[in-house]
Amino acid sequence: MKTSDFDYSLPSALIAQVPVEPRDHSRLLVLHRDSRLIEHRHFYEITHYLEKDDVIVFNNSRVIPARMLGHKKGTTIKVELLLLRRLDKNLWEALARPGRKLPVGTEVILRDLSGVHEGEILAQIVGHKEEGVKIVQLSDETCLRTLGQLPLPPYIHVPLPDPNRYQTVYAKVDGSVAAPTAGLHFTAELLKRIEEKGVKIAFVTLHIGLDTFRPVRTDHPERHPIHTEYGEVSREVATTVNEAGKIGRRVIAVGTSTVRLLEAAGQTGVVQPYAGSVDLFILPGYKFRIVNAMVTNFHLPKSTPLMLVAAFAGREFLLTAYQEAVAQSYRFYSFGDAMLIL
Repeated sequence: MKTSDFDYSLPSALIAQVPVEPRDHSRLLVLHRDSRLIEHRHFYEITHYLEKDDVIVFNNSRVIPARMLGHKKGTTIKVELLLLRRLDKNLWEALARPGRKLPVGTEVILRDLSGVHEGEILAQIVGHKEEGVKIVQLSDETCLRTLGQLPLPPYIHVPLPDPNRYQTVYAKVDGSVAAPTAGLHFTAELLKRIEEKGVKIAFVTLHIGLDTFRPVRTDHPERHPIHTEYGEVSREVATTVNEAGKIGRRVIAVGTSTVRLLEAAGQTGVVQPYAGSVDLFILPGYKFRIVNAMVTNFHLPKSTPLMLVAAFAGREFLLTAYQEAVAQSYRFYSFGDAMLIL
């Protein structure tokens, strides 16, 4: 297995720059793994494929305003910080640009357009980790709400007028630096219709971090160093998911982040209540123990989320579906269309 096995060609015009309105009017490519049938639908039609006593599981992590702009103290060098993970009070892992010009000890004066802060708000580089990750000490992390911006993916070049459009309607727990984008298609009304059909709705939390957008640089994906992300599965959710398995109903995961967390918490075949780091890297050949179906967006070539979906759907079938999506001008990536894999 090579990283090139997960490559495909995508015209740049198909990279969605703005979300569809309403949310559930995006397109939905339905993949039937058993029959290899591919259907073209709209997302609001997803209820046609859900049945009573199925359990659909969502990631309720909320994107934090983790992008911060400023300049290197004593210079005019512009600096951009992307906070990745909170280590302690005011202490964060972060990516920084230009990283090579920011050695340990560098102080960055953060840009304050709010006018609510007295004096300078500083971010000091206090350490380095692998893959260009830096340890950053903030003089006051409460500044995130006033100084921080939502970190839209680099392939989105159109400003987003409403920041809430990069949040799911059920986002609740702050902690992600990228949205669990498969959930962006759900509206409150669609969730209500799902419940009315007798489908059980459950929420878990996985704070999405660096690996969602960090490319796989090795030719052999199993050598790719996976970063940990914090996740939680409550006892109530664990019970709900396990009961579905006992009565032969499906567990439908919304997003690759939800798949990873459920599978990590269910390595024995039974989901356990969980709170801690998640470093499960799912590649083709993995045996899924918990998840029976999944909702996902279209992912970047050679990315870890694409590899996970290939493990679930089958690599050849998935790439065939991607070719079909390109031919039918589906919209790709964060604000793009979705897939339902049964």
